[in-house]
Amino acid sequence: MVKLRELDVRQILRDGGMPFQLIMDTFASLQPGEGVRLHAIFEPKPLMRQLADRGFEHTARRLADDDWEIDFVPAPTQEKAELEALWPEPVWNLDLTDLPPPEPMERILARLEMMESGEVMFALLNREPVFLLNELKERGHEWVGNFDETGKVYRIMIRATTSESARAGT
Repeated sequence: MVKLRELDVRQILRDGGMPFQLIMDTFASLQPGEGVRLHAIFEPKPLMRQLADRGFEHTARRLADDDWEIDFVPAPTQEKAELEALWPEPVWNLDLTDLPPPEPMERILARLEMMESGEVMFALLNREPVFLLNELKERGHEWVGNFDETGKVYRIMIRATTSESARAGT
């Protein structure tokens, strides 16, 4: 879900002003993954084209004759689309942060035994799972992981690979 910043330029436009610089400054200050909900008195087609060139998709809604709401959201990049195809939504989500070692590793490995090849599991752990990573590699599973923003919770996504497909090199 993209977080949208509200930007209302209707009064500036009604007063004859030009809010272009304010709009562009707002877009320049966005954080990654953030978008803008623009309130205007007309559908700003030239602005829509310009922001599309800068990587934003838009959805325009006419609320009244002189009241438009346009959501600008970052367009998915090819790299992101490829990554999402490579890593589908997890079928299992495990919070194992309250468990002492080696229980998180044992639970993850047991769950992987029941999963189909290609299915993905997401898990939260209270430390980097060094021994688990070695086991995953040995068994032919793929994973990506890192610490969250706090640096206290390790997040890992694991794609199950059955032993037959691991031997076949798929």
